[in-house]
Amino acid sequence: MAKVTSKSTIKKSAKETVLAFIKALNKEDFASGRKYIRDDMKFIGVLGTRDGGDVYMEDMTKMKMKYKINKAFENGNDICLYYELTMSGINIPGFGLYHLKGGKIETITAIFDPRPVLEQKK
Repeated sequence: MAKVTSKSTIKKSAKETVLAFIKALNKEDFASGRKYIRDDMKFIGVLGTRDGGDVYMEDMTKMKMKYKINKAFENGNDICLYYELTMSGINIPGFGLYHLKGGKIETITAIFDPRPVLEQKK
């Protein structure tokens, strides 16, 4: 739940931050999405890794994946999402683990079976 600080600013919980990030990606509002990730963020996925917030967002603008969140679990600064990804018109179940530092996403680890998308590209 969002908390009001003594300076009257609203601070999002880790879960709210991650869900706002995913919402921005789904809307293809990449400028807003970028605000939720650290400059030094790291992405670890089944097809490779990316270092840096700008590099990651550049990939997202090209891939334009969509996320349907089925469940979100919160444990302090760690958020686990169970979602259905839509990539290249194919729906794929997957999980993402998001770790936050200083109120922004520091690491994303994504796990899903990429074979349906890879087979389509053959």
